[in-house]
Amino acid sequence: MSTLPLTSTPTLTPTPIPAASPPEAGTTPSAPLIVLLAASAGLGAASLYYSQPILAPLAEDLHASTGGIGAVPMLTQLGYAAGILLLTPLGDRFDRRRVILTKFVLLIATLLMSGFAPGFAPFLVASALLGLTATLAQDVVPMAAALSPAEHRGRIVGQVMTGLLLGILLSRVMSGVIADLLGWRWVYGLAALALTVAGLASWRWLPSSPPAMRTTYGGLLRSLGGLWRAWPTLRRAAIAQALLAVAFSAFWSTLAVMLHARFGLGSAVSGAFGLA
Repeated sequence: MSTLPLTSTPTLTPTPIPAASPPEAGTTPSAPLIVLLAASAGLGAASLYYSQPILAPLAEDLHASTGGIGAVPMLTQLGYAAGILLLTPLGDRFDRRRVILTKFVLLIATLLMSGFAPGFAPFLVASALLGLTATLAQDVVPMAAALSPAEHRGRIVGQVMTGLLLGILLSRVMSGVIADLLGWRWVYGLAALALTVAGLASWRWLPSSPPAMRTTYGGLLRSLGGLWRAWPTLRRAAIAQALLAVAFSAFWSTLAVMLHARFGLGSAVSGAFGLA
């Protein structure tokens, strides 16, 4: 599934730098900080899936065809893939706190752009940008690992991943219910509000995380090729997850439209399938 976080690690090309440890290094992060990281990861990942249960009302309101509305989840997932490739490696080069806060701002902006989109074409652009900036979770999970002592790292990362997976699950349920009760634009407005709260909390309490290496942006991207060549296990995992992501997205991208067209069921019912 494309939602599992992937982040680049150093190869021979970048030069590691002996940066000072953040203040929290060597001590277990506090419970509130773990909850904040889990919530941030969940809200970031949830942004990818808000549109899937509400494709039918989106098509009606934005005057899109049944075939055309399928471009919304497609562009979101393509933007997400591009963000993982092009933006996630920045966490190795810059203070991850700055990267996370920047993505908070950009993701909130794209959610608002989606909610206020005046037509179908602007909504498609916003959907692609939404996928690009929703890679926030791919920075939060490595941040949790960096802040955790080795003996507790697995447990803490697991807790943050639980938040991420709950975001994936509950995003469809909440999106469908909110769209039925208030309209689909409120889905994006309320999501932006929730991210604003999490972003402000992160600005207040998230510690700095010194960069892991000194290299250029091009060097970071080239290092991905080195990782691909060096690790057969990574290649197998990436291919398997890509195939799972295609099947996963294809199912969800057609379910809501089919339920509406064939059975007259609304967004809330489509979203409830996420509980299964």
